[in-house]
Amino acid sequence: METMANQGDAAGSAAATVISTTVGTAATTAVTTATRRKAWGITAMLMLFMVLNFADKALLGLVARPAMAELGLTPMQFGFIGSSFFFLFSLSAILVGLVADRLPSRWLVLALTAIWAAVQFPILAGGGATVLLVCRIILGAGEGPALPVALHATHGWFAAEDRALPSSLIAVGPTLGAALAAPALSWVIASPALGWRWAFGVLGIAGLVWGLAWAWVGKDGPYRQASGTRGASERTPLARSATETLPSVPLRRVFGSPMWLAATLAGFACFWAQGAMTTWVPQYIGGVLGVPAARIGVVYALPWAFGTLLLIALGFAGRRIMRRGGSARVAVASLFGASLVASGVCLVALPHASGGWALALTTVGWGAFLVFPMAPTAVAYAVNPGQRAAVISTLVGIASLGGVVSPAVFGMLVQKAGYLPGAHGGGHSLLLAQGLGDAFTLTGLLLLVTGAAAVLWVRPEQTAAQLRRYTRTSPSTTPLAP
Repeated sequence: METMANQGDAAGSAAATVISTTVGTAATTAVTTATRRKAWGITAMLMLFMVLNFADKALLGLVARPAMAELGLTPMQFGFIGSSFFFLFSLSAILVGLVADRLPSRWLVLALTAIWAAVQFPILAGGGATVLLVCRIILGAGEGPALPVALHATHGWFAAEDRALPSSLIAVGPTLGAALAAPALSWVIASPALGWRWAFGVLGIAGLVWGLAWAWVGKDGPYRQASGTRGASERTPLARSATETLPSVPLRRVFGSPMWLAATLAGFACFWAQGAMTTWVPQYIGGVLGVPAARIGVVYALPWAFGTLLLIALGFAGRRIMRRGGSARVAVASLFGASLVASGVCLVALPHASGGWALALTTVGWGAFLVFPMAPTAVAYAVNPGQRAAVISTLVGIASLGGVVSPAVFGMLVQKAGYLPGAHGGGHSLLLAQGLGDAFTLTGLLLLVTGAAAVLWVRPEQTAAQLRRYTRTSPSTTPLAP
């Protein structure tokens, strides 16, 4: 009887264990499914965050003609206002990046959105050239940290091997923002009842609406570094992936690596092209290609749409490569560098093309380099998550200096060619084409050289192995306090 009782107890214990394991597994599966669903929801929200980011940035080029005419701006003055967007862009990107690991991404994102929305309304209210200048400077300060903060927040929801696609979707946000916003904003600008100032007002209202939605649904993800998270509103246990096993190293070693230097130089070229594109390409479309004002936004959307499709395609390709055991160098860095080379070739050829060929080269040349977010994504594979935001933000901050320089350089070359705003006639268009042609060639060469450098020297896995020699402390893997 005693034996039978013991057997009964053992059977009961075994049954309880099976039931407990089954329930635990079901609960874990439910949590994992819920986490994945939340991760993609956050990714979608941050993608919209970047849509707003770039709609704000791209607007200045769309309002170039009416704004220059109403405010009495020369090409160099307008180029200076275009450059002003990046005056504080670098500084804010670096400073916010240094504290991003210590603050909840949820509130950082919300604060940046509030800044973007607020600076649109003074222009709507009738501000002049000085108000436009100041608002663009403040807007740049608010948008500088946007990409690194969005990538950092997104990476917190995905394991390292699954980050290529969500990172590309975040990167799609800027290109999609311009592609969608340009036609709509062009209609607002061309509307006699609204005009160019209301284009700023529309973006301000959109920013407020998105901010309210984010305040309701935004959260930080489970793939976070434990250190520096005091005060975070969500205390989620840490999950682990490949980069969580990387040691922390002195940042100066990261910043001195060929990988980081090559990625930063390539980023400089991308920001150079981006600053020029958002300031001067709409004028090329209208003044050189002869596209009517109401359709400029549609043509201007083509390179952004191309960049969007390219980023999505490269995101899927990168995920496929990495899930089959490929390296981040091949899956992310090499695809990034090759895109820059393609962009450079097209821009060098663009001044010598016309008609349909010019339109095709404009689409690819001003679209292929928009894959820049792949550069910080590649670099992120070489560092511990606790240092990720600082490394990415510093890269973006320094690279963005290209955007400070290029609009002013374009303006100088256009004015040197003899172009005068408000003038008319074929000679006027030829002068604009000459100045922009020289600027396009310079931009293409810059993208060619730095793209090739990225292919050769952005090697995340090799860099991570080399950085291990400078290990400072082991990465913390302790779960956050409940």
